[in-house]
Amino acid sequence: MKIEELAALVIAACEVEQIDYMMTGAFAVTYYAIPRSTNDVDFVLSLSPEDGIDRVIRRLSSHVTFESQVQFDTLTWGRRHVGLSRSSSALKVELFELFDDAFVRQQFERRRPMDSKQLRHRVWLPTAEDVIVQKLRWGRNKDLDDARDVLAVQGPETLDMPYIRKWCELHKTSARLEDALAGIPPL
Repeated sequence: MKIEELAALVIAACEVEQIDYMMTGAFAVTYYAIPRSTNDVDFVLSLSPEDGIDRVIRRLSSHVTFESQVQFDTLTWGRRHVGLSRSSSALKVELFELFDDAFVRQQFERRRPMDSKQLRHRVWLPTAEDVIVQKLRWGRNKDLDDARDVLAVQGPETLDMPYIRKWCELHKTSARLEDALAGIPPL
């Protein structure tokens, strides 16, 4: 199984179960910037407390084995469910439950349906601005590179920079934003 096929399975599970989702991570970066390889698919799911995530996990169970222990990512996403592809343990699914964080909620509300050439499917993605803010918030080297690449490909002149700057100020990541902007190669 390829990573694109795994992503398509998660999208199909969400659609069949009528669960609102947003694809994040490398697939969102690839849509807005330079394609890069990845071994995982990341989704944020909007779930009601009584619904839980069980329906999506059950629907994926013939293709993905999920860890029984829920993980917590207190920096950005809250509850995270991690699963490995049954056909290739190198491929991973990460399902994040939407939680009460002002930025994450706004990012989810601003998501847009986009036609993904990579997946040959219409998918819900964060805006380019929200990808940048989230990557700067995470702050790992590859995330900072991703933020710079989205800024470079989309162009600061076409992006809502006041929106990006507002969230960077709130997250105390303005220095990371300035570094990313300074790292954009000249044309």
